[in-house]
Amino acid sequence: MRFRLTPRETSFYELFASAADNILRGSQLLMELLGAEPATRVEIADRMRAAEHAGDDVTHAIFHQLNSSFITPFDREDIYRLAGALDDIMDFMEEAVDLVVLYEIDELPKGVERQIEVLGRAAELTAAAMPNLRTMDHLTEYWIEVNRLENQADRIHRKLLAHLFNGTYEAIEVMKLKQIVDVLEEAADAFEAVANTVETIAVKES
Repeated sequence: MRFRLTPRETSFYELFASAADNILRGSQLLMELLGAEPATRVEIADRMRAAEHAGDDVTHAIFHQLNSSFITPFDREDIYRLAGALDDIMDFMEEAVDLVVLYEIDELPKGVERQIEVLGRAAELTAAAMPNLRTMDHLTEYWIEVNRLENQADRIHRKLLAHLFNGTYEAIEVMKLKQIVDVLEEAADAFEAVANTVETIAVKES
């Protein structure tokens, strides 16, 4: 790691860890959604919306800290990119839950549970990795595994699309379900964007 003579603002580390912990809570709410009755889904959506707002608060705190700090722990553009990608994850997960409720989906297609399981694993890895930004230790395994999970998510997404278009569903139902599985795929992409940004930071700091 580069030796620095100037002090650095360290509150970013706690904020990134808080954002990742909130994402982990969001992934757990997604898992709850799978087996929930329609009435319970509304309550889960309310909790997910509250978690998304909490994530927004953390993102705003990061941007405020960034704008008020002269010295930052790593490049400003990487801080901005990392905060934005973490925020995107939470936004996509919240959108997926909201769509399930708004569209009054009775049963999600087989395979969505695998999408959500992948997101849950990515969330666990991300929550474990963010505190390590302080030392840049044990991060290589994190971004390798998240990239592997994103590839797995791609395969699951393609199979889901093939299932949706095989004639089992009515056209309007296909449109609704496709939007949900697409948003979950976007969440997987956002996890990869976080991992790629962490890799960029680690390479610069090495």
